[in-house]
Amino acid sequence: MSQPDLSALLEKAREAQEKLQKLQQDLAARRVEGDAGGGMVTAVVSGALRVLEIRIEPQLLESGDREMLQDLVAAAVNAALGNAQQMIQREMQAASTGFPLFGGDGGG
Repeated sequence: MSQPDLSALLEKAREAQEKLQKLQQDLAARRVEGDAGGGMVTAVVSGALRVLEIRIEPQLLESGDREMLQDLVAAAVNAALGNAQQMIQREMQAASTGFPLFGGDGGG
C-alpha cells in the first residue's frame, strides 16, 4: 500500500477551505423568511443568522394586543432562524461531498 501524497492532501485541504469560505459568504448573503399568525408577522433573517427585517400586518397593530404581537414576533423570528439553519445544514452537507476530510465520499 502506498503512502498518501502529503502535498496532494494539503492541496485538497486548501481547496476545501476555500470552498467552505465561499459557501459561508454565499449563505450570509441569502435571505430566509419565517412567519407566524398565518402570515400576520414575517421575519427575514440572513444565512449568517442575523435578523434583517420584521414585517407586521397593520391590522395586528390596530388590535392593540401587545402580548399577542410579542408572541408572534418571537415565533416568526424563531421560524425564520430555524429555516435558515436547515438551509445552512443542507448546503454544508452538499458541499462536503467529494471531500473525504469532511466525511464526504471523495474516494481519494
